[in-house]
Amino acid sequence: ELLGVTPDITALGKIVGGGLPAAAFGGRKELMELVAPVGSVYQAGTLSGNPLAMAAGLAQLTALRERNAYDTLNRVGAQLESHLSAALESAGVASRCAIARQGSLVTVFHLGEHLTGAPRNFDEAQQLDTGAFACMHAGALAAGHLIPPSQFEALFGSTAHTEEHIAELATAIAKSLQPAQT
Repeated sequence: ELLGVTPDITALGKIVGGGLPAAAFGGRKELMELVAPVGSVYQAGTLSGNPLAMAAGLAQLTALRERNAYDTLNRVGAQLESHLSAALESAGVASRCAIARQGSLVTVFHLGEHLTGAPRNFDEAQQLDTGAFACMHAGALAAGHLIPPSQFEALFGSTAHTEEHIAELATAIAKSLQPAQT
């Protein structure tokens, strides 16, 4: 909805189980009517309809709605993007990096020689400077920040992250990128 996309079918995992094994799918009426018992597509699983997972999922979804969690997550993502942008600028590498963000998911891409922005396809992703990312990762880790070890994963902001946490991470990243300039 946020991106103006109306999917034919939506598949959800994790969040609908509140951390327990669960998933859900739904879609347009004509597609859902293809699923048994109305249609010929059979779907089942060992944990289908597990009462504990469904109760946990309902509690999780209720908490997300009541606490305006998505507004908080979007704010955390925007703060993370802003702080990381400033960190890249202070390290003097902003022109060789791109930041992509959707909500609370943020990724710093270290651009290869011919890229001018975040990769949009596999060929462009292959041109990324994974060595520069490895330096950034090592610097963040040395400063006590556990970030995904791959440039192809996102940083996941959470409702528990404060602006102070985000600023500390950005400072560690800026420091980790400084040696690349000497």
